[in-house]
Amino acid sequence: MNLERYQRIQQVLAARQPDLTLCLEEVHKPNNVSAVVRTADAAGLHKVHAVWPTDKMRMLGHTSAGARNWVEVDTHDSIQAAVTKLKSEGMQILVTHLSDTAVDFREIDYTQPTAIILGGEKFGTSANAIELADQDIIIPMAGMVQSLNVSVASAIILFEAQRQRQAKGMYQRQTSALGKETIHRILFERGHPVLARVAKSKSLPYPPLDEHGQVVADSEWWQKMQSK
Repeated sequence: MNLERYQRIQQVLAARQPDLTLCLEEVHKPNNVSAVVRTADAAGLHKVHAVWPTDKMRMLGHTSAGARNWVEVDTHDSIQAAVTKLKSEGMQILVTHLSDTAVDFREIDYTQPTAIILGGEKFGTSANAIELADQDIIIPMAGMVQSLNVSVASAIILFEAQRQRQAKGMYQRQTSALGKETIHRILFERGHPVLARVAKSKSLPYPPLDEHGQVVADSEWWQKMQSK
């Protein structure tokens, strides 16, 4: 890993927003999943949650090569499990849903810890998701069609969240809001992917990196890495 790449990864991690996330409820089209994950990366999200109750749907987690390497996807068997997890992290839960109590998505304070539930292509958000959420939100539309593609909706909402957070300097942190262990894991896995794969297969810890992003490991670690 060259120094320029190492510094770029550090800059990206410093801007990550671990308290802002999306929850995809049975979004099943690979191109939509990929587009949402790319948008999440562009908006500085560290993680996206997905409710994929079947093994077939979980395969979607491997469809977003590139951006998928930078945005982690946590899967859940049910929307109940996903929301329970998100609420345990202090998130306000928003759901895209047209209702009498829904508010314009721009009225929300996204500088607060926030998770946004987006429904699947066929059925939208479930009644359970709507019941579990703290607030329904809508994207006002002036045309005949009253819904947007899930990837388009995610982009519109996330970049409003980004706008609000940028105004409060939340992307200009000197140090990352991610934990040190998480930062080291990402730096090692993205900077030295081949070594990371071998270390994982041998259940070896990731050694430290120096100020240039190079591996600092003793001879014993290298010997174990090279052994069959």
